[in-house]
Amino acid sequence: MNTIETTQQTDPREVYFTSAAWVSGLLGAVRAEQLDLPTPCDEFDVRTLAGHLVATVARLIAIAELGSPDSVSPYSADHDVAAFDRLVVEARAAWADDARLDAPVVVPWGAVPGRSAVWGYARELLLHGWDLAVATGQSARVDAALVHPVAEEFRTMLPAEARVPGVPFGPIVESRSDAGPLERLANFSGRSSDGWV
Repeated sequence: MNTIETTQQTDPREVYFTSAAWVSGLLGAVRAEQLDLPTPCDEFDVRTLAGHLVATVARLIAIAELGSPDSVSPYSADHDVAAFDRLVVEARAAWADDARLDAPVVVPWGAVPGRSAVWGYARELLLHGWDLAVATGQSARVDAALVHPVAEEFRTMLPAEARVPGVPFGPIVESRSDAGPLERLANFSGRSSDGWV
């Protein structure tokens, strides 16, 4: 069984909600004076990145309930941990039915089964969690067992040769020799560690 078959058949919800718990801790530790700091994701400062993280959870709920995230903006004015945690509780309820994992949905990268949408939004949490952690001086190290399935799915979905204009990920960046699994995933997505770690 190849990697993509494995992730397409595996329940991604535990990975997603474990990632969400990590991001919640990061959001809760952001200080008011850090909100205007830059992040490795050029389009976001800390405030707008935090709001985007909140919005990704709301969009995942919309995917479960409506089959598409289009009714929810990818940017939220709410950027606090309380808003994030409230939505995570709602997301857990929205995705509680196992049947949702195989239901067809539409996401920004195409028409996929529900489980593929959850994998994609787990990737959002981990990548933007890394952005938030390094931007605010927090630890960006997470358990390799959490990162590995997301990284494998991502590598299969978007190999180096697929990095063309219009794809929202840049060329793969070579990782530092002592980079952890999440930093390596961030580098694979096109983020440079230079100046951040």
